[in-house]
Amino acid sequence: MSLREKTEWIAVDWGQTNLRIWVMGAGGNLLAERSADQGTGALASDGFEPALLAMIEDFLSDGKTTPVLCTGRAGAAGGWVEAPFQPVPCAPLTHTSFVTAPTRDPRIAVSVVPGLSQISPAPDIMQGEETQIAGFLQANPKFDGVLVLPGIHTKWVHISAEEVVSFQSFLTGELYALLARQSLLRPAIALSGWDDAAFEDGLGESISRPESVAAKLFGLHAAAQLSTLSPQAARARLSGLLIGLELAATRPYWLGQNLAILATPEIGEIYARALSLQGLTAPVSDVTPLIREGLMAAYESLIAPQD
Repeated sequence: MSLREKTEWIAVDWGQTNLRIWVMGAGGNLLAERSADQGTGALASDGFEPALLAMIEDFLSDGKTTPVLCTGRAGAAGGWVEAPFQPVPCAPLTHTSFVTAPTRDPRIAVSVVPGLSQISPAPDIMQGEETQIAGFLQANPKFDGVLVLPGIHTKWVHISAEEVVSFQSFLTGELYALLARQSLLRPAIALSGWDDAAFEDGLGESISRPESVAAKLFGLHAAAQLSTLSPQAARARLSGLLIGLELAATRPYWLGQNLAILATPEIGEIYARALSLQGLTAPVSDVTPLIREGLMAAYESLIAPQD
């Protein structure tokens, strides 16, 4: 049997900068996976179908319609199709809220997973993280506590009874990228390398005196000019200062709570270290397989017979 014949459905994670697909066979068998720099940020609404077809053409058969399930920014305003946010508290994924995307090619039928929204205690949204959460809850259905999802826009998510109760988002990753690559600090910050002591110092100073962080950020520039701080140490210190601001603001979330981190291993360990310095233990789960697990759960709910 050919790969085209074996393909049952296709899972898609479509972020702002990257597109990732998993080709799925019967019984949740992974047949193939691919990724490309074809994020939603560079696409008009009529560019999504051609971009996707370029990735999955090898797995489609004439005379057969293959289901495609998308998470991420494909459902954002200005994306492929706008998928209305689901208000919390709610389960991270509900098949009745999936939205059908318009397609011209009869070989695909595309459904888009909506993000979650919150009005109170403060307006907030997530798109894509709900699928990561669903994947985590597949393996940890009794988890009650707070999930930390670091990234460009880090999420702190309160979970209870397999529902997202509330969440809070932070621009920490985006602030780091802007400061390290587009600001006065750019020459001072290394692209790689690390210094544990510099990270811990920045973190502690930021948590204890968050009002001083703007001054300490300029201090990174001054230290570079005076050659008193290496670019690698400056990179770690910048991370510590920004993550410290986040921990100071989320104290009500992590005090006395069960914690788990969903992230790529590198960034997950940085957050785990930051939390350990506050006396907290937070195991790290690699987020990439969780996205696929969440989409698999969504697909099963989509095709299951309904009462």
